[in-house]
Amino acid sequence: MFCGTIGRVSRLLLPLLVLVTACTPQPLPQPSPTQSPSPTADPCPTGVEYAVTGGDAAMGLRVMTLTLTNCGTETLELHGYPSVTVLDADRAPLTVAVGPGSFGISAVDSFDVTPQPVTVVPGGSAVTGLLWRNTYDDITMPPVVGEHLELAVATGAPSQVFTPVMRGNPVTIDLGSTGKLGVKPWTAAQR
Repeated sequence: MFCGTIGRVSRLLLPLLVLVTACTPQPLPQPSPTQSPSPTADPCPTGVEYAVTGGDAAMGLRVMTLTLTNCGTETLELHGYPSVTVLDADRAPLTVAVGPGSFGISAVDSFDVTPQPVTVVPGGSAVTGLLWRNTYDDITMPPVVGEHLELAVATGAPSQVFTPVMRGNPVTIDLGSTGKLGVKPWTAAQR
């Protein structure tokens, strides 16, 4: 009787055992040792990162402070001014005259200082700024609004497209019809 019960139970459990085995997940195939991992994007392709670290928009005069952080492995020697191109929403260059210092836009002493060499060690920072007026007095053309910047530490250096964001919100370069942008020389970041 005992053996007969075991046999009967075995016959009843056999279909259940087959069903459970068929539903058990199989281990995923492991990559062969010759496969290399997929490449990842370089988080610091030009050796620098930019961030908007300040701004002011009093009475149509706009100032944007940009901080460069050296995310590379080499010390940077900065001289003069960064190279700046204002880009539209589609990242196409806009017709904007970019010049050193306050560029005749307004008298802003911090923009019109004599450039000094700035050394930026890996992990260190330097500061620059942009200055413009938001004046729109030519209604024959739409106002000029930049949404991106193409930045390089100097003319001829590798550039990168940067989208200005401050406190999680996009910052536009709303030039109106003025068409001029002043650039502050590089200065050492205050600690």
